[in-house]
Amino acid sequence: MNPLAAAARAGLRRGVIEFKQSFITAQDLVGLVVPNLILIIVMIFMRGSTVGTTGFSLGTMSLSGVLGMSVAFSGMMTVMQHLTIEREDGTLLRAKALPNGMFGYLVGKVVVVSGLTVVGLLAILIPGLFLFDGLAFDTVGSWLTLIWVLVLGLVATMPIGAVLGSMFSNPRNAGVTMLPVMGLVAISGIFVPLTEMAGWLQPIGQLFPIYWLGLGMRSALLPDQLVVVEIGQSWRHLETVGVLGAWAIAGFIVAPIILRRMARRESGAALAQRREKALQRIT
Repeated sequence: MNPLAAAARAGLRRGVIEFKQSFITAQDLVGLVVPNLILIIVMIFMRGSTVGTTGFSLGTMSLSGVLGMSVAFSGMMTVMQHLTIEREDGTLLRAKALPNGMFGYLVGKVVVVSGLTVVGLLAILIPGLFLFDGLAFDTVGSWLTLIWVLVLGLVATMPIGAVLGSMFSNPRNAGVTMLPVMGLVAISGIFVPLTEMAGWLQPIGQLFPIYWLGLGMRSALLPDQLVVVEIGQSWRHLETVGVLGAWAIAGFIVAPIILRRMARRESGAALAQRREKALQRIT
């Protein structure tokens, strides 16, 4: 068998095993259930508010945007967390020691993160269909839009997560990225339409994938009349493909370079030094 094909096959098996383990590990289950539960509760409290003069529930509109945010978080933050944790515990070093081990490792990460993203999306969408009125998710076009936005969103955001993960050798330090990411969420029209924000914030929000993922999910789940609250009164599918595609291309150019440099720096001595520092913090 071709060496790369063998590595991909091993990575696929590894990803499936990790995905299954996520549902028997208490910490992973809490991380999957609790954030989604909090988001659903927040949106329930928003059901009484309306979007501008449309009379449409702000909670229902936010539900679709939250799905886009969930995809972005999974692509960026989950990949980053996995990379930093497994860099500290020696998983990356072991992968580096195998022929095409890093390639197989990355295949496994794509599998497990994609699987967890789909589960997280369904964990919000399924109860949302019963709790929120007004969703227009009953056509083939809606399903197809959701699928291509999901796939393109993961392709655009996972390389970002890999780059962020390569910047931190200590998982505890990786938490500093949460503040700027939450800032991006605030200016990306997830909970409040971007058109209702200050004019100078609107171009900034549109630079990043979170806004376009939210817009794509809204176009899949909301009735067409809600397009009036969007910029240009359009779902802008072509622009969504263009921006997310640009992030994906840039990520697939930059991420492999940075990951290769990170892998070259990994050694038994570096791993031992990090473990020693961790023990010092504990004591």
